[in-house]
Amino acid sequence: AVGALVAALLLLPLISRDESGFVLDKDKVDRAPERLEAKNALYRGSDDKGRPFALSAGSALQRNATPGQVQLDNLSARLTLDDGPASIRAGSGTYDIEAQRAQIPGPLMFEAEPGYRLTTSNATLAFGPQTLDATGGVTGSTDIGTFKGDRMKADLANRTLTVSGNVSGSTRLGPFTAQRLTVNLANGTIALDGDAKVRVN
Repeated sequence: AVGALVAALLLLPLISRDESGFVLDKDKVDRAPERLEAKNALYRGSDDKGRPFALSAGSALQRNATPGQVQLDNLSARLTLDDGPASIRAGSGTYDIEAQRAQIPGPLMFEAEPGYRLTTSNATLAFGPQTLDATGGVTGSTDIGTFKGDRMKADLANRTLTVSGNVSGSTRLGPFTAQRLTVNLANGTIALDGDAKVRVN
């Protein structure tokens, strides 16, 4: 079969000068042992409320052994929140195309207006519900104050986040420590739990 194909390709220019093309069967490509690699990859989708998001990467690699899992390098994402756009930058991560979820082991930076910034690692970003969970430590700043802790669960759509484990930070009142911090940016409040202490300036 290979010989016949090669012969046909060699004879084709002698038979006709018209352009020719072919179509690959997607199922057969998925079963091929080779990997699929692309530069400047772009993935688009919409969250659970129909708002668009875009995920781009300097390079993308998909191996046949993990269908639907794409390894991304130099990645960035753009989300649409109710109060404006948000951006995410990271060095590398794995994107699950079907679940619309990215696993990011290294440093991640999140920014949104007004003055909403997070830096964390070992994070899971779910584009559908617009959530960001991390266990690699987190530092952040908002228009309410600054904070840091061991773990974080953030609901980006509703502008709320919970930081737990060795929490410390500062507000306009003064510095604080606690085991858990809950920030609600929508109404401008914070709550401290677990041996909470606040020093009023």
